[in-house]
Amino acid sequence: MILLLFAGQRSSLAESKPLELKWTELAPIIHGHRVELVLKQGLKIKGEAVVVREDSLVMDVKKGSAVIPRTDIRLIKLVRTRGNWGRNLGTTIGVLTGISVGGYVAGTQTHSAGAGIPLFLVMASAVTLAGYHAGRGLDARVTVITIVPE
Repeated sequence: MILLLFAGQRSSLAESKPLELKWTELAPIIHGHRVELVLKQGLKIKGEAVVVREDSLVMDVKKGSAVIPRTDIRLIKLVRTRGNWGRNLGTTIGVLTGISVGGYVAGTQTHSAGAGIPLFLVMASAVTLAGYHAGRGLDARVTVITIVPE
């Protein structure tokens, strides 16, 4: 079941044709969202879009604010989260699978409670976290934006 979630996650990340926007149309779409910029030099910058100026984009990044010149931007990937059904589904499947797999492995591979209980807890927790992260990937929507001339 977890594999099905990962498969769905990968197929949802498949990029379709980029959305083509003029620079003046960009602000209402990306303002306040997480974005990843692909610059013409090939560098990638991740952060939150703060302000779209006439000649640049201001972003909050890990080290503070960054002002990216408009002419340096090749591509913008806008990441939005829609709902939480994927996280809920992934966590539920992860818990059920983790308990089953952890119980089976702990019961068949150990001969004492001292070794079996920690093994069960680690297995159940790891599979639950994997399910959560797979579900979180299902909730994320990536929109690829290219800037067209005015």
